[in-house]
Amino acid sequence: MARHKVDVAVVGTGPGGYVAAIRLAQYGKKVALIEKENVGGVCLNVGCIPSKALICASETFRHIQEAENFGLTVKGLELNPKKLQEWKSGVVHKLTGGVAQLLKMNKVELIRGEAVFSGRREVTVAKEKIAFDAAIVATGSRPLEIPGFAFDGKTVVSSTEALEFADIPKSLLVIGGGYIGLEIGSLYAALGTTVTVVEMTPMLLPGTDPDLVERVAREVKKRKVQVLLETKALSWKSIKGKAEVAVEGKNGRQTLEAEKVLVAVGRTPNSKDLGLESLGVQIDSRGFIKVDVQLKTIVDGIYAIGDVAGQPMLAHKASKEGLVAAGVIAGKKMIYDVKAMPAVIFTTPEIATVGLTEAEAKAKGKKYKLGKFPFAASGKALAMGAAEGFVKILADEKTDVVLGVGIVGPEASSLIGEAALAIEMGARAQDVALTVHPHPTLTETLMEAAEAVEGQAIHIMNR
Repeated sequence: MARHKVDVAVVGTGPGGYVAAIRLAQYGKKVALIEKENVGGVCLNVGCIPSKALICASETFRHIQEAENFGLTVKGLELNPKKLQEWKSGVVHKLTGGVAQLLKMNKVELIRGEAVFSGRREVTVAKEKIAFDAAIVATGSRPLEIPGFAFDGKTVVSSTEALEFADIPKSLLVIGGGYIGLEIGSLYAALGTTVTVVEMTPMLLPGTDPDLVERVAREVKKRKVQVLLETKALSWKSIKGKAEVAVEGKNGRQTLEAEKVLVAVGRTPNSKDLGLESLGVQIDSRGFIKVDVQLKTIVDGIYAIGDVAGQPMLAHKASKEGLVAAGVIAGKKMIYDVKAMPAVIFTTPEIATVGLTEAEAKAKGKKYKLGKFPFAASGKALAMGAAEGFVKILADEKTDVVLGVGIVGPEASSLIGEAALAIEMGARAQDVALTVHPHPTLTETLMEAAEAVEGQAIHIMNR
């Protein structure tokens, strides 16, 4: 017998699961939200939030060291790792506590334990059975291990442990030059760690517009981060409390030494051991649950959202899918039809993109116009001492409709929201250019990049 009956069971309390649960409760549904670890999932506890907290702290530390550029002399600057971790944990606790309170206020039942689907309309948690009419799988993903580098949590670590170091490591070897590796590697480089990045492909941040990556690579070099491209990590051994890592690249084999080794080569979906296969739910070779435009699996009543439901693995994508799945379950006519899914890399400078890149536009056979505006011509960026980078806008050659936007520079993560809205609404570059932007702000760079599409930017010489 089931312990009790609910309208919807949601498995996982990350930014997909808890958002779906709250929206379902708003629709009047009786919801059980199941979590085996901490409320908020990876994002709030060991991902998005703690990493950005540490990045902010590391950049503040770096800015203070460079304060003489502003005529400010600072003496006696010290780094207290314990207080740094306490501050980061405080941010996490405020947010996770806030989510827990929202769940309570919306009368979402929070059930602790590991969920296993024991039937098409039943899930078992700690030997107790919960019946449901519909269920949403929002179990997220976990760091991917590679052969020869199993996580031990001490020397060879994932991003989870790398955000919890009790002491700032003197040296860090990062395997993987993607966004996770570069974000964490850069933050520790800013705190004084000697960092080496090993990447198998010919460029950092593979898959990202090379035009944008070039500016980040320049800053990485400035921070004296050693980057080994087209290089594979082979194995490691412990020598006198440090890791001795064998790598192989264009110049043959070599050995690198580091206090800590961060493996950041990607993430894998948490779709195993849930009992889904026995129900007939389709899971592809990479572990992603197959869903349609309404986030439905082929099993009636079972939905999947977020990382476990496919790329891109982004918290805001999970939240959007959660809202759609909740609407569909509540009988709303909804589908997941996002035109503009922004992505952000929190390096220095930040990278943010939405829509098509130049390479993607060319591959699709789309003819486009390009407008580019540098932050070096922005009064606000110069006043901030952060004039590195640019904004570029791709617009359809005939219709002027915005196809894509790429930003590398200060506050790119905040600026990309306007670009996402423009693409989602089908705006033309001219619409962005004609919109009055406040001065002096960084948002003016979007306006001028849009004007540059037609060769009419005011504060640069147009091509």
